[in-house]
Amino acid sequence: MELTEEERSQLDTLLHRYRQHAKIQEMKRYIQHGAITTYDHVERVTQMCFLVNRRWHLGANERALVIGAFMHDFYLYDWHENDRSHRLHGYHHADTSCTNAINYFQIGELVQQMIRTHMWPLTITKLPRSREAWILCLVDKYISTKETFAMRKRG
Repeated sequence: MELTEEERSQLDTLLHRYRQHAKIQEMKRYIQHGAITTYDHVERVTQMCFLVNRRWHLGANERALVIGAFMHDFYLYDWHENDRSHRLHGYHHADTSCTNAINYFQIGELVQQMIRTHMWPLTITKLPRSREAWILCLVDKYISTKETFAMRKRG
């Protein structure tokens, strides 16, 4: 699935304010999966969420879906470093990402819930409770798997 020019323009309009922010730009410094930066990962997840919602006519709140997808890994550290604070990254980074998104962008409750629950089922008690959260959760699993296995660094 590819974005049309019109869809790319609409997505750019929704994300312009966020993409330009210095803290968002920091995500380009951290590797997420394989050779993929955290910034590139959230871009991929955001585009796929946008497309899935549109192509499958799922009726999610497009603005919230796009912002939540773009902020879901806004944790701002390299989880690969041997640092005690990064232990159990999979369990804790969603809360860190949500706190950062609240502090820098004053996101609403729907977007907060999306970010906090995107790691389900790993975080078994944090079940997605909205259409937007389910889309993000499932798309993130798909993109993460693809990045981890199909887009690894060739060494």
